[in-house]
Amino acid sequence: MPTRFSIVLGITSVLLALAIYSNPVLGQTAATGQVGQVGQVGQVGQVLAPGTHNRTLLRGKEPPVHFALSIPANYSPSKPVPLILALHFGVGGGDAAGAGRSVLSILVRPALEELGAIIVAPDSLGGNWSTPENERAVKELLGDVLGSYSIDKKKIVVTGYSMGGAGAWSIAEKYPEYFSAVIPVSGRPPASVAEWRLPVLAIHSRNDQVVPFGPTEAHIAELQKAGKRAELIAMTGITHYETYRFVSGLRQAVPWLREIWKQEHN
Repeated sequence: MPTRFSIVLGITSVLLALAIYSNPVLGQTAATGQVGQVGQVGQVGQVLAPGTHNRTLLRGKEPPVHFALSIPANYSPSKPVPLILALHFGVGGGDAAGAGRSVLSILVRPALEELGAIIVAPDSLGGNWSTPENERAVKELLGDVLGSYSIDKKKIVVTGYSMGGAGAWSIAEKYPEYFSAVIPVSGRPPASVAEWRLPVLAIHSRNDQVVPFGPTEAHIAELQKAGKRAELIAMTGITHYETYRFVSGLRQAVPWLREIWKQEHN
């Protein structure tokens, strides 16, 4: 028969598990494993410690959104920080598990860490980022992060690589009110410039054998002709699947973003 001590211990374990895996803010974000020191989660006003964390956004009857979340060093709720939405590349077989974390770790965090931003990198729900399911998931995820962390809403950026670069173009075109700038990397641009509203810095390799350089170059030129703030970083000697080699190009976005934000705050 169980002793009083074992009963108390069992109840304590259950309560501890509930405290760790529940989070009452905006959509119920649950922890699914972290790297780095794990902070208190599951209570309003408490946030994750600096580091990269695997998370899941629960959405009732909708499919959950798995994502990686990078919290910068010295983050404090008293000081709003930038937010970067990072969209991953295509994956073989359509299983995107962990792809968000991959693009965050390989490319986005090494390049943009200097900004001191929170970076959120979701896993696609299947298909490209322009599907209604993925667009809805991304917007709900942004809402969750904005509700849970101290974010400077004038400093929200979307970036992505390959399929994620195309997704950055697409989401920024459809929902410009969410973002201050867009930085697509090796992504196919939209067909028209008519509806474009955001500053854009495109990064692309002339040696891309999968997503040709020419359409990106032409699209940036069209935006410039239309009076939009649009710039292109043309890289050479890098093929499409060498994602990590675009870190130096994406790092050039740091002073570009600071100038954009400086102008917007003035």
